[in-house]
Amino acid sequence: MKKIIALLLLVSIFSCGSDSDKLTVKGNIKGLKKGTVYLKKVSDTILVTVDSVSVNGDSEFTLQSDISEPEMFYLYLNKNTKVDDRISFFADKGVTEINSTLKNFAYDAKIKGSKQHETLEEYLTMIGKFTDRNLDLTKELFEAARDNDTIKQNKTQLAINSFVKRKYLYTANFAVTHNDSEVAPYLALSEIYDANVKYLDTINKVLTPKIKASKYGKQLDKYIADIKKSEQ
Repeated sequence: MKKIIALLLLVSIFSCGSDSDKLTVKGNIKGLKKGTVYLKKVSDTILVTVDSVSVNGDSEFTLQSDISEPEMFYLYLNKNTKVDDRISFFADKGVTEINSTLKNFAYDAKIKGSKQHETLEEYLTMIGKFTDRNLDLTKELFEAARDNDTIKQNKTQLAINSFVKRKYLYTANFAVTHNDSEVAPYLALSEIYDANVKYLDTINKVLTPKIKASKYGKQLDKYIADIKKSEQ
């Protein structure tokens, strides 16, 4: 009897250990009657599916993946059409809740999960203002070109260049300010990878030891080293 109890305890311990190393994504897609929801992530530069579930009548879903550290995941919805919708989110061990709608899958997404995703959303809220303004300037540039207004074209192009620089500076400053979050090296790699290497180097140098040793921290360090090597 004692051996049986001990065995059950061991099974319980190992079960808890495995669950603690998993990401569980739960959610609901309002209006979805039939389709497939995919959980994906980038592995060795390739986007791979780690779990999927077919929806047929019930719009709620649960997906799981092994996860060793915080990283970006992607929720795809295939509505039996040629078009996939995608929701990006920064995940960590534990439960992430994602609720959205069929009509505006990506736009309506409400995500509750990791502290890293909260940090990413803080960045995206501000950077959205830059994106909106850049779209306005791009429209003005198109109209100036259509009207053969060279003076306005040059002026608008200068404004666009200045705006892009401000966006890069804001992103670099945000990453430096959040040097204890995996979001910092991720933003450097995804948002300002083509910026002057000095911006990337500044971010890399202030990362905490834990973040330097993370997936994106290691990638950023290698990326900068490769740039410097190519410039020699």
